Amino acid sequence: MPENTSTELRTAILFPGQGGFDGEALRLAHARHPQVRQVFERLDAETTTLFSRRISDLVLGPEQVELRRLLAEDPWVSQVAIYGAGLAAYEVLTAQGVRPDVLTGHSLGEITALVAAGAFSVEDGVRIVAQRVAVIARQSGFEGRMVALSAGAAKVRRLLELLEDPQLAVATENHDEQTVVSGPGEVLDRLVAIAGELRIGAVEIDAAFPFHSPALAPAVPEFAAYVGKLDQLPLRRPVYSPILQRYYEPGDALSDLLAEHFVKPVRFASAVRHLQESGVTTFVEAGGRAALTKLVTRLTKGSDVRSLATLATDDALLTLDATLRTLRLAGLADPGRAPVLAELLPESVSAELFEAYWSEHGDAVLQRIVDDLAAFRPQPATSAATAPVAAPATTVVTSSLADETSGSAAAGPDRAEVFAELRSLYAEALEYPEEVFEGGVQLEAELGVDSVKQVELLSRVSQRYGLPPRESGFRLSDYNTIDRLVDFVVTALAGRPTGVTV
Repeated sequence: MPENTSTELRTAILFPGQGGFDGEALRLAHARHPQVRQVFERLDAETTTLFSRRISDLVLGPEQVELRRLLAEDPWVSQVAIYGAGLAAYEVLTAQGVRPDVLTGHSLGEITALVAAGAFSVEDGVRIVAQRVAVIARQSGFEGRMVALSAGAAKVRRLLELLEDPQLAVATENHDEQTVVSGPGEVLDRLVAIAGELRIGAVEIDAAFPFHSPALAPAVPEFAAYVGKLDQLPLRRPVYSPILQRYYEPGDALSDLLAEHFVKPVRFASAVRHLQESGVTTFVEAGGRAALTKLVTRLTKGSDVRSLATLATDDALLTLDATLRTLRLAGLADPGRAPVLAELLPESVSAELFEAYWSEHGDAVLQRIVDDLAAFRPQPATSAATAPVAAPATTVVTSSLADETSGSAAAGPDRAEVFAELRSLYAEALEYPEEVFEGGVQLEAELGVDSVKQVELLSRVSQRYGLPPRESGFRLSDYNTIDRLVDFVVTALAGRPTGVTV
């Protein structure tokens, strides 16, 4: 990306690396957002081929799973889970109309960022992540870990010089008071002991291997050769690398650069500051635990920058929902496009192809819809009383909602039945569990159902019950819960005959 256009940046999406997985948050998102299921179905197909196991069974099964449990599995499990969670969060964001100006990843997250930007397919992303683990695991005679120290990179490097171990290295510079070190377990124990004497805090990182260490140099050629055989596609969005400290360019051989990640440090703090100086004021973390969200908050303290999480929980609430509301209020998400895109995307067309098509023709398609809607005049619905008897498409049935009434037009329907039917209708249409739709739950504020989707669902309700056209003063915001929708239907039906056209 040319530097002279960097001032146009506003929104960056960040993809986490080691530790970026929250099982509870992922399950909540999976229940509410179909994009999570769609992503993991694609991952399942690949992990079944590679390992004869579905990643969904391991992270979305009947029991809630956290990262430490995944780390006890085969090494690929935690890495694919982190990759899949980040990609799923990204798909939810973009489906809700978020259009980031730049993507960036932290360590493993750079692979997710490149896949999200279109450089590799989702399936090839799984292969890259799995091979990354495999080539490191094949390096015999080296066992190592990663430890975060509460000190700046300069101070930590002076400590490493004292130990004089060539395999010990600074792996990540997160902020001025946190540096991650990677290396052999025995020498890391000595480093932690010295840090303790100096009152420098030390916390072990949940990681399968000592990433970004000189000890991984023997794995570089094999990994580069493997990735080089995969299809590298043009980037659809800019990707900034905290490792390279620059944007990926069209002529880059991504196979070589991703292999170099094994031995180069992640300079995350510098990357965030560069993006902030380039104009980014909103950072959204697509992934679990909100670790990057907290780092950005610390790095940009005192500025107007906001840092938002997705697959994390706050008082048992999914942060993704609050983040989407914030982005909509800030004008950084256009949820009105999401239902249209979902309906337009044929099953036989990949999301990557559709995204490429939409980036080129989307504005023209939307303008055509706007023009057509401006000229559209719906035909009046044919009532049951005037419909031709011979017309097979229209059938008059007796509503079960009024079976227990005396047949009077003023008799009210059974509210409990209407509630049950609406709850089932909304759950099926949105692919949510029925229990999510409690009477008073806010459709948009709590469940993320945007106004366009609400209009679509209300039209289905009107057709289901044969309701009359809504009055000109009707306001959708007055019917933002299932309870209020039930009241709307019951009130309308109470003043109508019990025959319902379906």
